[in-house]
Amino acid sequence: MIDTDRTKQAVSQIIEAIGEDPRREGLLDTPRRVAEMYVEMFSGLGVDPRQELMIGFEEGHNEMVILKDITFYSLCEHHLLPFYGVVHIGYVPNGRVVGISKLARVVEILSRRPQLQERLTTQLADTIMETLQPDGVAVVVQAEHLCITMRGIKKPGSNIITSAMRGRFRASAVSRGEFLSLVQGG
Repeated sequence: MIDTDRTKQAVSQIIEAIGEDPRREGLLDTPRRVAEMYVEMFSGLGVDPRQELMIGFEEGHNEMVILKDITFYSLCEHHLLPFYGVVHIGYVPNGRVVGISKLARVVEILSRRPQLQERLTTQLADTIMETLQPDGVAVVVQAEHLCITMRGIKKPGSNIITSAMRGRFRASAVSRGEFLSLVQGG
């Protein structure tokens, strides 16, 4: 649970530390707004994403299922600046399927934490693999990081791509290639 009172105090102190006046009209409500934003942005803390995948359906389906272009927003834990992009998830059910919106909910929960893209990618693949126990899981995350875009190296448009392959997708170049071809639009 986020302590909004402490967050407001901390933001007020940051405003002072950068040489601004937290009592200035334009900044007066900033600590409250930031605290409310953090409640939303970090809403995945303390939430178990596996719970979203508990209800499934025995369909006897054992062919690839892909949900692509799942938009996400997260905050990089190094600078607390946003990174955002899309996630592509594929899995080969072992007969049991899950409602497809549940995969998007898992992305939402795991991205709503102080995060690293590499960790997010791994957590997505591991959560799906461990909970659904499919024959395989593939995850590709493509994101732009504002810590690269607006500070430091200042390279807007740069994208970071991470992937995690489990089960059949790691063992079979054919399955991996089919997934990557499908998420790339072919």
